[in-house]
Amino acid sequence: RRIHHYTAQALRNKAFGQALDFVWSGTGTGDYCIRESISKIKFFKNFKESKSIRPATSSAEGLFGGNCVGVKGGDGSILFYDWDSGSFIRKIDVDAKEVYWSESGNMVCIATGDSAYVLSYDAQATAAAVAMGQVDEEVGIEGTFDLLYEISDTVTSGKWVGDCFIFLNNAGRLNYIVGGKVQTLVHLETSAAGTTKHAVLGYLSKENRVYLIDKGLNITSYSVMLSVLEYQTAVMRGDFDSANELLSTIPESEYTTVARFLESQGFKEEAMAVTTDPDHKFDLSLELGHIDIAHSLMEEIPEEDKDATDTMTKWKRLSDAALKDSNFDLCEAASVASNDYAGLLLMYSAIGNHAGMEDLAISAQAGGKTNIAFSAYFLTGNVEACADILIATNRLPEAAFFARTYLPSRVDEIVALWKADLTEVSESAAEALISPSMDKSSFPDFDVAVQVEEMFLAQRASTKETGISGTDYLSAKADLDLDLIGLVKSRNQPPEAEPVEGTEVAAEEKVPEEEMDVDGGEEDEALKAEMEAQAAAAAAAAEEEARIAAEMEEQAQTEAENAAAAEPEEQAEPADEAVEKKDTMDDFGDDW
Repeated sequence: RRIHHYTAQALRNKAFGQALDFVWSGTGTGDYCIRESISKIKFFKNFKESKSIRPATSSAEGLFGGNCVGVKGGDGSILFYDWDSGSFIRKIDVDAKEVYWSESGNMVCIATGDSAYVLSYDAQATAAAVAMGQVDEEVGIEGTFDLLYEISDTVTSGKWVGDCFIFLNNAGRLNYIVGGKVQTLVHLETSAAGTTKHAVLGYLSKENRVYLIDKGLNITSYSVMLSVLEYQTAVMRGDFDSANELLSTIPESEYTTVARFLESQGFKEEAMAVTTDPDHKFDLSLELGHIDIAHSLMEEIPEEDKDATDTMTKWKRLSDAALKDSNFDLCEAASVASNDYAGLLLMYSAIGNHAGMEDLAISAQAGGKTNIAFSAYFLTGNVEACADILIATNRLPEAAFFARTYLPSRVDEIVALWKADLTEVSESAAEALISPSMDKSSFPDFDVAVQVEEMFLAQRASTKETGISGTDYLSAKADLDLDLIGLVKSRNQPPEAEPVEGTEVAAEEKVPEEEMDVDGGEEDEALKAEMEAQAAAAAAAAEEEARIAAEMEEQAQTEAENAAAAEPEEQAEPADEAVEKKDTMDDFGDDW
C-alpha cells in the first residue's frame, strides 16, 4: 500500500497548440514563444498571441528563452529578438547549444560545442532604439551586446548566481567563474566514457548550496558561500567599499579562497592581508618583496617539519630573494638552513668570508658534498684536507698528483695506497708505479719541493689568525707568479760573479753561506726579501760587467786607430807576413 501526498494546486489547461519549440520569457508572467516552423516564430503575452515574425535566417533550427528570444540559425549563428516588440536586436555568429541568462538580465552565457562566451547585454539601449524606431532590419541595434570573456571549456549545464556563473563541464568538474577566472569546486564521478553524469538543478542562497542531479535522478548538493560570490562580484565591479563590508560576513575558513581570487585579479597586497594559509602567504610575500614577513613565517614552522623537502625548498627561495635584495645576512642564514652548499660557496668566495668557508667545508663534507668540500678546503689553503677527501673517495690517482704539487711529503704514502688499490686490477700496472723513496731521480727537485711545502705551511700558520689584508692585494697577487722552487735552488747554490777589472764587490754585499741554509729557521718574508736582494745584486753586477767590457772594447779600438794614423808613410812594411796581411786589406797598402 502506498500513500501519496500532494501539496501543489491542481494543474489546469491554459493554452494548447502545435509547435516545434517552446520557451518562456525571462521577464513577463505568462509570456512565451514558439517555433511553429523553420520560418515562423510566434510570440504570446499572458497566454495570448501577440505577434509573429519570420527570422532573418534561411532556417530557424531552435529557440532559446530568457530576457531575449534567441533563434538558432541554420548558418551556425544565433539571432536575438525583443520580447515586447519582436524587433531584431543582434546576430551573433556562434553555433549555440544552450543560452543561460543571469537573473538581472545584464549578462548572458552562450554555450557552444567546445567553449562558451559570456556577454553583457544593455536592455536600456534596446528599449531606447525600439522606442525611437532606430532598428536596422539587417544589422539590428548597435552596442547591445559586448563580449566580456570566453570560457575555454565545454559547458553542459549551468546557473547564474548574481554575476557568478556556476557550471558543469564535460569532464565532470563543478566550476564557477567570476570575471573570467574559473575556480573548481569539486570533481564529480563520470561515466565509463569519461563524461559527466550530472546536471545543475539550481542554487539556494538561503542554504548556500548548489544542487545537482545525475542520470539516476539522485540529487546531491555542495556548499557555495553566497557571501563569497557576492564579495567576488563586488571586486569585479570595482566596488571595494561593498567588498570590504561583505568580507566581515565571510567565514574565516573561506578567507584563503577569497585571497586566491584577489591574487588572480592582481590585488596581491590585499590577498596577503586576507589569506590564512601560511604557504600562500609565504608565496605572496616573496612576490611582493616582503622578505622579512617570509622569514618570520619560516621561523614559525613546527620542529617536526623543518627537515621536510618543502621546507628546504622554501628556505632556498628565501635565500635567492634575500640575495636579490642584497640582504647577505638573511641570505646566509637561509642558505645554511636549506643546506645550500653551492650558494654558500659562491657567496663566501665573493665576499671573502674565510671563517664561513671553513665552516662550509666541514658541513659540506659531513653532508656528502665532497666536490664543494674540496673546493672550500682548497680556497682556505687546507691542502691536507683536500688530499684526505681524494683518498676517502678512492680518487687515488688524483690524490697522488695533487700531493706531488701541494704535499710532496705525502707522495710516498699516497702512491703506496694507489699501488695497493691498483694491484687488485693489474699487478703489472701497479709495479710500474714508483715513488720518491724508490727512485728520487724520477722526481726532479723533489727535495726542493719539500722545502717549499714547509715554507707554505709556515706562511699559512703565520697568517691563519689575521689573514692577508686587502691592502696587500698587489704584492700577494705578484707572489702567485713566483717560482718558489727556482728561488730556493738559487739560494742553495748562489751564482758566483766573475771578477771584473776595476770593480770590486763589497764584502758587506756578499751573502755568507751560513745565511743560505734553508733549514736555518728564518722567517719566510725575510727569506723572500733576501733572495730578491741577491737576484737584484747579481743582475746589477752582470749589467756593470757588460758596461765595463763595452767601454774597454771601445777604448782599444780608438787606440788602434790613433796608432795607425801616427805611422810615417816611409816606414817599410815588416817581413813577408806583414806584406801578405796588407794584400788582404782591400788594397789599403796601395793607397798608402
